Amino acid sequence: MAGNTFGQAFRITTFGESHGPAIGVVIDGCPPNLPIDIAKVQAELDRRKPGQSAITTPRTESDQVEILSGVFEGLSTGHPITLLIRNTNQIPKDYSHLKDIYRPSHADYTYQQKYGIRDYRGGGRASARETAARVAAGAIAKQLLAEYGVKITAFTQQIGNIGLSPSHTVDFKQIEGNLVRCPNAEIAAEMVNAIEQAKADKDSLGGVIKCLIENVPVGLGEPVFDKLEADLAKAMMSIQATKGFEIGSGFSAASMKGSEHNDSFINPNGDSISTSTNHSGGIQGGISNGEPIEMRIAFKPVATIGKEQETVDKDGNAVKLEAKGRHDPCVVPRAIPIVEAMAALVLADHWVRYNGNRPL
Repeated sequence: MAGNTFGQAFRITTFGESHGPAIGVVIDGCPPNLPIDIAKVQAELDRRKPGQSAITTPRTESDQVEILSGVFEGLSTGHPITLLIRNTNQIPKDYSHLKDIYRPSHADYTYQQKYGIRDYRGGGRASARETAARVAAGAIAKQLLAEYGVKITAFTQQIGNIGLSPSHTVDFKQIEGNLVRCPNAEIAAEMVNAIEQAKADKDSLGGVIKCLIENVPVGLGEPVFDKLEADLAKAMMSIQATKGFEIGSGFSAASMKGSEHNDSFINPNGDSISTSTNHSGGIQGGISNGEPIEMRIAFKPVATIGKEQETVDKDGNAVKLEAKGRHDPCVVPRAIPIVEAMAALVLADHWVRYNGNRPL
């Protein structure tokens, strides 16, 4: 069964390829009478679009979004919302030399074996170009969540071996003020230098994105198989180039004692229960507990690099490959809005499942 649909009650289906005429998304299950601000959707797409700085792919796409259905007089109708983003800067010839070659660590071989055919133009459906559709849908989900005060903030925590430590000052106002979207200007400058060096070396870097979700109501999540953290993990690991997911204390919990890790309940004001620590990352028993949800997502180095690599062609013959085309030396900065979008889609889905698809 095809895996192009995500969510159950607030559900999206994305479509299109990297170098096809357009990409897009159909959102089903958005409650009616939600004010839809198309400018906010476009703003999210602008954060993700290619060609936005010297350390991203030089492919230039305006990523102008069009609403084809589901919105009337600025309000959602409760019917499917269709968003379309036309591709305007395709250069398929950049990829003609890859028609019969399997690029290392790409989806070329697996797609060919699974489907018996593959779109070699920039990776086709496997390309991260598809995530523009997710960001557009996530912008709608964000507007739904904002009605209830939910705020989602992601930022770059690490690029290569350069990262924020607990001692570093973090200022969220600085996230959009530098090329890598790191909330510390000094560390951001080091990250930019590292990416520029990798680019000069015809190589690439990976990194870690941290995502914080605040003001989440208690009760979101559907145990046992649709636990909130389980759906968040699936959402994040569905993003191209992801290789790791942690929530709350994550893997560090394995080296802690129960007495160290347990989040004690407190009632400081006499009218609201909270926890003294947040090792659980805002989720207990698969259900949100009202504390901030904190998670980290690891991204691998970009697989397309200019260095010569050994691989094989479709007939199994050994070949040497120096990749051409337009690619990011590090995907992390442009992945920030993608992480936020997928988090919003999960929370919107669970919100609708919990509260019902009633008019706002």
